[in-house]
Amino acid sequence: MIFLLIHKMSATFGKLQGQSLELKDGLNIIQAPNETGKSTWCAFLAAMLFGIKSRERDKAGFIADKNRFAPWAGVSMSGRLDCRAGADELTLTRATRRQTAPLGEFQAVYSGTGEPVPGLTAQTCGEILLGVNREVFERSAFIRQAGLPISQDPGLERRIAALITSGEEGTSYSEAADALKKQLNRRRHNKTGQLPALEAELQETERQLAELQALEDRLVAARGQVESLAAEKASLEAELAACDRWEASLQRHALSQAEDSAQRAAQRAALLRRQIESEVIPENEAIGRLRGAIVNLETVRKALKKAREEQEEARKNLVKAEALVNGSLFPGQTPEQAARLPLNLEPRPRFPLWLGIVLILAGIGLGAAVWPASRSLPLAFSCGCGLWGLGFLAAGLFTRKKQARWESQAAEARKRRQRELDEFTVLYRAAEAAQSDANAKSAAAESLSGSLTSNEQGILLEVRRFAPAAFDISTADAALRACAVRRRELAEAETAARETQLRYELLIQQSPGPNGDDDISPPSQSREAVSAQLEKNRSALAAARSEADRLTGRLHALGDPVVLRSAAVHLREQIQLLEGEYAAIQLAMDALSSANTALQTRFSPELGRRAAEIFKELTGGRYTGVALDRRLHLSAELAGDNVYRDAALLSAGAADQLYLAVRLAICDLVLPEENRAPVILDDALANFDDSRCAAALRYLKAAAQKRQILLFTCHSREAEFFAGDEEVSIQRLTEDALLV
Repeated sequence: MIFLLIHKMSATFGKLQGQSLELKDGLNIIQAPNETGKSTWCAFLAAMLFGIKSRERDKAGFIADKNRFAPWAGVSMSGRLDCRAGADELTLTRATRRQTAPLGEFQAVYSGTGEPVPGLTAQTCGEILLGVNREVFERSAFIRQAGLPISQDPGLERRIAALITSGEEGTSYSEAADALKKQLNRRRHNKTGQLPALEAELQETERQLAELQALEDRLVAARGQVESLAAEKASLEAELAACDRWEASLQRHALSQAEDSAQRAAQRAALLRRQIESEVIPENEAIGRLRGAIVNLETVRKALKKAREEQEEARKNLVKAEALVNGSLFPGQTPEQAARLPLNLEPRPRFPLWLGIVLILAGIGLGAAVWPASRSLPLAFSCGCGLWGLGFLAAGLFTRKKQARWESQAAEARKRRQRELDEFTVLYRAAEAAQSDANAKSAAAESLSGSLTSNEQGILLEVRRFAPAAFDISTADAALRACAVRRRELAEAETAARETQLRYELLIQQSPGPNGDDDISPPSQSREAVSAQLEKNRSALAAARSEADRLTGRLHALGDPVVLRSAAVHLREQIQLLEGEYAAIQLAMDALSSANTALQTRFSPELGRRAAEIFKELTGGRYTGVALDRRLHLSAELAGDNVYRDAALLSAGAADQLYLAVRLAICDLVLPEENRAPVILDDALANFDDSRCAAALRYLKAAAQKRQILLFTCHSREAEFFAGDEEVSIQRLTEDALLV
């Protein structure tokens, strides 16, 4: 008894990059969002048990597993499965040694010992551990959401036949029926097949026999003339063969000369190659690169010469600009310093203090002079003040006029100074620009000079590796030219060697062979003469054979009368035999159909009864009956309703529940009880509502008492339903868990 229990899976498979998944006995719920690898884990388990179909090819709408689950990281596909089979703990590993056979390297050992498990191979692993082949497993215990409907398969048919007959799994109705149908169609299918072909062939044979007798008499007379012309043709062909032998002798002589030429050309090429290698002559690529660098030196020299000329021109411009600055009104100054220089102006005119004192004294003197004459103090005071005021006014007006003149002169001087400063600034900035230009041109010239020197030294250093005497560029260029000539001589010699060798090989192919008599005398006639006579003979022979050929062609088309008569007899016998076989095959097909109907009649009720029990439990008693026809087409019966409804008429959720019930019933009936193979469900409950999902989960928990069940789901309700239930293993996978 083999009881299979999976402990752990480790996979490098598709998007799984070295991930592991540990499982327990009973019901295992693996919850994961979409695109986190649930279907990949399911496919990996099937691949570990049965391997990858390496001969599958991509088709429209279908990707082969070897391409679909190729590791995303670009590494080789591999995996490990730790399990218990009966009382033994096993470790199964699969690896990829050749990319054309993914997971083709298989090993099964007893865990912890490394001792191989006898009889467990890459081909037999799944069938031994599960008790069924891959096709039966995928149509029973491997349940995907997109693969819930059950399809016919010869393996499943053989398994069903074994359950309801003697237990042997060597027969399948569909295989036998297809084979008999092919044999029947092979003999007669409408107007095609062996029988119609033989009947048509017999009719044609009898027609040919009637024509043969009339044509044979006419053919005898035509053959006599053909024989005489054929003898003449043989003589001419013998002469032509003599010409062939003579030309073959000439070809062998030409072949010998070509061989000598090829050997001499090969020896010359080898000699030149040894000389070049001994002289360490560089490759053409290096020669071309160095000669190109020498050519570039001339470009650099021209650029340097131009830079020197530009440098000299810039220096002259700088001298001119500096001379203009030094010859300006502010030599040695900057525009800022010149702007701060004072103007050469006279002092600003002011009212003279001494004049005021003189006017005061004059006013006092006038008052004193007037007072004795007038004897009046106010009059004297008024006269003195008036005189003082007039004098003071005249002095003030005179001073103001001088100040206005001075301010006009100062304003003119400032304008003149500003013009001079502007002119000086232009000259100064031009001198600065000339200095910058001169510096830039000097730097460019020095850079080109340094680059020229560095390039020359680099070229000379590289050339002196194979031409030690090259201490200047002209010598280096001459050495490179000589090397190029040597390389060209070698290339020409090798080309000549190849051409002579090809010519020699072509002559070998055209040669009649090494053996032959070269001491052959020339033919008495040239090939052209013999060919012309032979052509005339052939024309005459063709004319003579015209009638004979026509008759012979007709006779050949009709065939030999003896053969045709024998063929007619044989055809009649074949037709009679095939007609008997046709009747026997029809009888066998009728018997096989009756036997298959009997088998289906015995199996379908049991499968329908078990599926109905499960479907009733999944739907809470809404459906009580399930019926299957011989092609596993399903229909269901509502409680209290005697009408069976086709599965296509059910809702998507109810149809999935019906398909799941039949799948689980097939597992109970088809999978060997002693192997207790695990059941894998990949989002099989996705379309169930909450109440029917709960019913399905209760059923799966009960079924998990007999076998391990792996339920992969993208919903959280399954895990929440069994929250706190220690008998159910719950794992939650995330996208982060898949990152390496």
